Amino acid sequence: MRNIALLLSYDGTGYYGFQSQPGGNTVQDKMEEAIRMLSGERVKLTGSGRTDAGVHALGQVANFQTTSSIPAERWAIALNSRLPDDIVVHAAVEVDTDFHARRCAVGKTYRYSINSFRFPDVFARQRVFHHPAPLNFAAMREGLTHLLGEHDFTSFTSPLSTKPHHVRTLYEASLHVDSASNGSEAAGRGIAHITVTGNGFLYNMVRIITGTILQVGEGKRKPEEIADILAAKNRARSGPTAVPYGLTMCSVAYGPEWGLNWQPPYN
Repeated sequence: MRNIALLLSYDGTGYYGFQSQPGGNTVQDKMEEAIRMLSGERVKLTGSGRTDAGVHALGQVANFQTTSSIPAERWAIALNSRLPDDIVVHAAVEVDTDFHARRCAVGKTYRYSINSFRFPDVFARQRVFHHPAPLNFAAMREGLTHLLGEHDFTSFTSPLSTKPHHVRTLYEASLHVDSASNGSEAAGRGIAHITVTGNGFLYNMVRIITGTILQVGEGKRKPEEIADILAAKNRARSGPTAVPYGLTMCSVAYGPEWGLNWQPPYN
């Protein structure tokens, strides 16, 4: 039995998330069907994270067990010829049989993209959230700093979370305004990207962080209130859950023992 790890990207617009569901139409379903078409095997694909319906991925990592003798380097091209256009496998390698895409991950990076111009970008409407009013980017950056470090993120996760505890560590929580968008950061206009990197994330955590930080940008909350919201450990104290389509899983990090030094295939 061999263990194959995959690096893949997908546009999550048309899917009910990554993880297989009874109703079908998930990224996992499409991947497993492509593997079946290629090798004749019915496998279970394990993803590094369960992205929600409408959420995208640049560098999702997944693995599966196979008895096929197909060389690892041939899996990517062979699978892409059997996958829909909105899912692409960038790399495939054979890894140790103990490797598990989710359990072995030591860090993940997510990005949430916001367009604060008056009008939406018709070409980016399925991956960038449009906020037609200007935002205070400096205040948003200040608010994000209160999330750095190890905290109990109960205030920033869905009550439906099934995790035994909500303590996580954020290594990065930043906001960058894309200079190529020709916006005016001082005027609160531009394409902004909120980037968070941590050792793990809870159900809806990044989207709730974004919804709350957007309220800071709108002037509805002060940046220092983020610390109070964290300390409250109460979901009712934080802001709304931001819409899913602005969120992208950028990359997943693993320890050197697994030999996976994959970077996101796109910026």
